[in-house]
Amino acid sequence: MSLEQKDLRDMLEAAIVAARLAGQHAMERMSFVKAIKKSEGELVTQADGECQRIIIQRIRETYPDHGFIAEEGDRGKMFKRAPLGEPAIWWAVDPIDGTNNFAHGIPVFTVSVAALYEGEPVVGVIFQPATESMFTAVRGQEAQLDGRRILACEESIGPLTSVGLDSHFGDTLPAWVGEIIRRSRFRNFGTTALHLAYLAQGGLVAAVMCTPKLWDIAAGTVIAETAGAVVTDWNGARVFPIDLDAYDGRAFRLAAANRETHARLLEAIRS
Repeated sequence: MSLEQKDLRDMLEAAIVAARLAGQHAMERMSFVKAIKKSEGELVTQADGECQRIIIQRIRETYPDHGFIAEEGDRGKMFKRAPLGEPAIWWAVDPIDGTNNFAHGIPVFTVSVAALYEGEPVVGVIFQPATESMFTAVRGQEAQLDGRRILACEESIGPLTSVGLDSHFGDTLPAWVGEIIRRSRFRNFGTTALHLAYLAQGGLVAAVMCTPKLWDIAAGTVIAETAGAVVTDWNGARVFPIDLDAYDGRAFRLAAANRETHARLLEAIRS
């Protein structure tokens, strides 16, 4: 069974509503949250679980048979519920991408929601509540910001362009990261989804991520690719499609950039 454009548009609308509701709730809770340590490098707040429930409940009102892979499950593990019918649609949900910012009162975080079919993200929504910015895409159509088309830029890495860099390179910083820092106006917003959204919008020429999970990258990948950017792993291979039934929460290494920059970015990483 294939999906029609109407099906995709309907799923996009459901994702937009769910993301906005969750984002509004997060903004209301930000001044009152308490963070706990989920793992050595991750925090979680009560609002993460609350926002996730808002998203899943809203989507299930329209799509009760769809499946979910989401960040916040029991005992620090992910939440996973398989689809019950056909077509087998999975939703990848990150209720608050940028929890560390959120937990410290920094309003730079996003809500990321994607629908995946046959292992590929086909609908993506990234909502930044603090600015009311809604990034959206349906595969095969346009990527948009607040209803207006967006495109990745055509600039290269240089002293006047920005590259998004992750925070999780480990104890030893690779030499190529230092080179990017030296050559560009590097940025770290603390949210993978926002890096991919700004790549799609043309604000970043590239973004490098070390340890994102499926829910961090699914929406951003379809938005960035639909806007004309290239998203691969560090070896240059496409990350999707993914066997969602077998997905166990593994992390990826992502290299995303506009078409002008991507090959050069991979060359730098491989060096």
